[in-house]
Amino acid sequence: MNLYFRLFLLQLRVRLRPTIRGRRPSLWDETRTPFRVALTDLDPLRHVNNGKYLSMLDLGRLDLMLRSGFWRAIAERGWYPVVSAQTITYKRSLTLGQRFELVTRVLGVDDRAVYLEQTFVRRGAVVARAVVQGRFLRKAGGTVPPDELLEAAGGTNRDLTLPGWVHDWAGATRISSAAG
Repeated sequence: MNLYFRLFLLQLRVRLRPTIRGRRPSLWDETRTPFRVALTDLDPLRHVNNGKYLSMLDLGRLDLMLRSGFWRAIAERGWYPVVSAQTITYKRSLTLGQRFELVTRVLGVDDRAVYLEQTFVRRGAVVARAVVQGRFLRKAGGTVPPDELLEAAGGTNRDLTLPGWVHDWAGATRISSAAG
């Protein structure tokens, strides 16, 4: 299924069900984005192609930002998100017609980025899990520091300290500016 069609469906769904548990979600809440495997998601072995998972991760993050109102806040400021690193681990296959959810939540922030965990779940079982490092850039140029992001999100009521393993992963995946 074309990514633009899924994007359209996501935006329609956000308008129809903008709340989580009867209230507008916060950026710090977990969102669950429903999907169904389409024919165009499959590779020649008839399971979801690894690249399709990455495209669906984009939609899960967009769902979180739209439903929490954070998308509007960053758009008003002339900011936009980019993925600077990600890793995904696959445990099970998804096949044609299967329904599943993508669970998205913010793990924490550091002085450079925001980190999210995104988990593909089918019938309560983990199919795949990704950790994503994202940064926010200004259309006028430059990176948005985490304190400005937190202010735009209305602050937080939870600890955003990164788990040690995420901090280690971020350091291990960083490409130095000397690398060209």
